[in-house]
Amino acid sequence: MWHSGAVSTDRTLDDLVDSWLTVPDLAEKWGISVTAVRGLIEEREILAVRRGERNVLCVPAEFAGDGGPVPALRGTFTVLADAGLRDPEVIAWLFTRDDTLPGGPTPMAALLAGHKSEVRKRAMEEAF
Repeated sequence: MWHSGAVSTDRTLDDLVDSWLTVPDLAEKWGISVTAVRGLIEEREILAVRRGERNVLCVPAEFAGDGGPVPALRGTFTVLADAGLRDPEVIAWLFTRDDTLPGGPTPMAALLAGHKSEVRKRAMEEAF
């Protein structure tokens, strides 16, 4: 069940996110340069974290739409950042199970199912 407040950092992102893409993987998927992908990360169109032994910059695979980042993500990232969550916490929040959300077991699944307004409403509650 969803609870207001910061996402627990006790759970690792690898426990929450099933699949990751590297920056070169995204560049290939979208047919753009690695530099362009890094620009999307810098502009917060997508979020990335460093993972693994080699500290590789990775993005949750579900953030990657067919032609670019999932459109509903950017505003959701902003709302969660305004609530004080750092990027790893934002990713954890999006992939933490919440059976009360319509459209899926996680906020990310709900976003992909078209429930952007409900997800952002819940994200705004993080600030309080």
